[in-house]
Amino acid sequence: MKRLAAFKPVPTMGGDESMTLWQLLRSAVMALLPLVAVPSLGALADGKFDIPAGAHFNPQKLERVGEYLQSEIATGAIPGAIILVQQHEQPVYLQSLGVRDVKSKLPITQDTIFRLFSMSKPITSVAAMMLIDQGKLALGDPVAKYIPSFADVKVGVEKQSDNGERSLGLVPLNRPITIEDLMRQTSGITYGFYGDSLVRRAYRDANIYVGDFDNAEFAERIARLPLAEQPGTLWDYGHSTDILGRIIEVASGQALFEFEKENLFDPLGMTTTSFYVVDPLKHSQIAHPLPYDSDFKVGFASSPEIYMKWQSGGGGMVSSLADLARFSQMLLSGGTLSGRRYLSAASFTVMTNDHVGPDSGVARDHFYYPGDGFGYGLGLGVRTDPGKAKPPPPGSMGELKWDSASGCYFVIDRKQDLFFVLLEQTPSERQRIQRTVKKLIYEALEN
Repeated sequence: MKRLAAFKPVPTMGGDESMTLWQLLRSAVMALLPLVAVPSLGALADGKFDIPAGAHFNPQKLERVGEYLQSEIATGAIPGAIILVQQHEQPVYLQSLGVRDVKSKLPITQDTIFRLFSMSKPITSVAAMMLIDQGKLALGDPVAKYIPSFADVKVGVEKQSDNGERSLGLVPLNRPITIEDLMRQTSGITYGFYGDSLVRRAYRDANIYVGDFDNAEFAERIARLPLAEQPGTLWDYGHSTDILGRIIEVASGQALFEFEKENLFDPLGMTTTSFYVVDPLKHSQIAHPLPYDSDFKVGFASSPEIYMKWQSGGGGMVSSLADLARFSQMLLSGGTLSGRRYLSAASFTVMTNDHVGPDSGVARDHFYYPGDGFGYGLGLGVRTDPGKAKPPPPGSMGELKWDSASGCYFVIDRKQDLFFVLLEQTPSERQRIQRTVKKLIYEALEN
């Protein structure tokens, strides 16, 4: 375990195992599970919620975070992970464990490159808020102002005949889709890779990922599909942030990556964050999931090593711990870092407050991914209450968070002046690992 007095981003530098073999190895190691040091059930039994401000970390208790992750590696659940906990602008815990790829066996380091998937959304949302600060966008702007084809979209409404067969009808919008709808996931634009509604089936059947398309073409493909519901009525996770990425291009006159690189990545010192790893010498830096755990279940197959025109603001970015530490500290500091302001105080406040609460008119269904106790701001989950679980999961009121299909996860707790970033590549194991890591981190906080 490494406890550090200072943390600086590391600049980017330039055996084949089958599924069957790896599963056999995993089974063999699991037989030795009692020999692996893991947190006791008693240690995980009582959550800590809304600890009074001013808590500090017990270094011995933080050791259990690494012990837990090491046990997950030893049992073959994940190939490796890296975790940073930072409080009062100083790292208090940094641990890299395991390998970035079971084939190369190269260790995970601070500059290891991870596929972010939906953790791209907070980054794209910050870029959009920067344009709002520049006066080039407004939350109330209709999407059709920037992408005219969205003026003609319709809402899909399911009908059921007497014999039980479903059919899809189309009705006009009650009001236009706005920039705010895109940022709070209330546009009616959905994903086709989960759920079984007829609109989601239409997404699956439309081949929207075929070919080498750019953001402009992708937006046109989405505009030809029906919305899942009327704008502003339901939190519905989908391609909204991808459409927001296209609007950033129209409003800025730059490609999405060019705008983000010039205005956010370069000034912040985010040297590895991009959409593709185009330099072959850097391909060895990329983290990969275990062979049997490589289906990210996002509706399409892609590789960060193969360049495409599409720059998916909703799920296409790659980054490193060093970069995400800078981004997280900027948010923890209210939109500033190292004397430079990236978001105005007003924009930061708007972005980090709940926009889907009881008075918003926005409904929630069983696909409400922020989860119990969380509202949703503009690109981030926002803790609004303890939730219904007993005991409630740990955290603080106002806590910000998001995670992704790949297992990448970050939490920003302004009350305790801390953040943590957990990076791993495991679509199947991610949720239980994220919950346990967060619990162990908060159990290490003492008043």
